[in-house]
Amino acid sequence: MTASMKSVNSKHQLTGKDFLTLADYTSEEINYLLELASYQKKQQKNGKIDQPLKGKTLGMIFEKSSTRTRVSFEVGIYQLGGTGLFLSTDDIQLGRGEPIPDTAKVLSGYLDGIMIRTYSQSVVEELAANASIPVINGLTDMYHPCQMLADMQTINEEKGKLNGVNVAYIGDGNNVAHSLMIGSAKMGMNISIAAPKGYQPDATITEKARSFTSNNKVVVTEDVTEAVKNADVIYTDVWASMGQESEQEKRVQAFKEFQVNKQLLSYAKPDVTFMHCLPAHRGEEVTAEVIDGKHSVVFQQAENRLHAQKALMTALMG
Repeated sequence: MTASMKSVNSKHQLTGKDFLTLADYTSEEINYLLELASYQKKQQKNGKIDQPLKGKTLGMIFEKSSTRTRVSFEVGIYQLGGTGLFLSTDDIQLGRGEPIPDTAKVLSGYLDGIMIRTYSQSVVEELAANASIPVINGLTDMYHPCQMLADMQTINEEKGKLNGVNVAYIGDGNNVAHSLMIGSAKMGMNISIAAPKGYQPDATITEKARSFTSNNKVVVTEDVTEAVKNADVIYTDVWASMGQESEQEKRVQAFKEFQVNKQLLSYAKPDVTFMHCLPAHRGEEVTAEVIDGKHSVVFQQAENRLHAQKALMTALMG
């Protein structure tokens, strides 16, 4: 480990901690992860990669399919000197009814960390409660904290700060919206969520996000135009997430006025940044003109999943 990396690491000690939701992390701890991600990204661009996880192994449990989560974790652990094991629930005993506590205890004897991408947040929490190694939430139906780390890294790169940045999220009040609200509140950003009635964020999570801030705004509205006024960032996601495919047509009708297009961008700041966690359905939640246009940073955002994941693994497993 280089002297510079030791300096970054000296600020906080997160070794052994779980990463289940950003609600469990202080703003200082989140900022530390973002600084570490930025440092490791610069190192990689300069062809210098530290390997603080040499000889360590991450088990990656997937109940949901993935592109960015799987590749970023698998490449990330390799670049850090460790090994990643892909564990589909179709291939391990967890998918055949083995109790979660038993799986957690067995894997704790083999691995140095676990990343799990699944449906229920309770599965992640039970796994973490029974594991003696760090557990990382790669995605659940309730939260997507790994995505939010990469998102905040991207916003900081584009705007030069997080505190005071105005973020407008347009669309389904899903796991991404939940983590975006919490991350925004923790880091001093103002967040407006515009979603149709019946598809707004979970009220309990909304109130939890509001409890983390007194000076910044966490707004939920049905008014798309109002949400994007004075926005520095406009963010959207697919209208039907994994597991909701049967609702596709119903959701298309419910969200038809919530598309991010050139006209909607005109209500925001001239230098507004467009973000999407991907995969995107061009022509539905966002037009091709916007996602492929000058305001879009979606592929920079996607690349930052790698650097954010590397920082997270370094901090928790290093």
